[in-house]
Amino acid sequence: MPVRYRAACPDCRASFELTPGALRLAIGASRRTTFYSFTCPECGAAVRKPAGERIVELLSGGGVSTLRLHPTTS
Repeated sequence: MPVRYRAACPDCRASFELTPGALRLAIGASRRTTFYSFTCPECGAAVRKPAGERIVELLSGGGVSTLRLHPTTS
């Protein structure tokens, strides 16, 4: 059975399941810059939510596309 993730939209309050291909994970240098995002299939809103260590582990292990953000240097 393929991996699916339960999610909810804060705009329209719909609950749904998403495949790994519908999610994006961004890992930054801090909690503030580590998040996952998706587009709500009900209302089309772009949703961005914080991702703690456990969520990062689950999403990256489940095949979600991951982007590692590098800090800018001055």
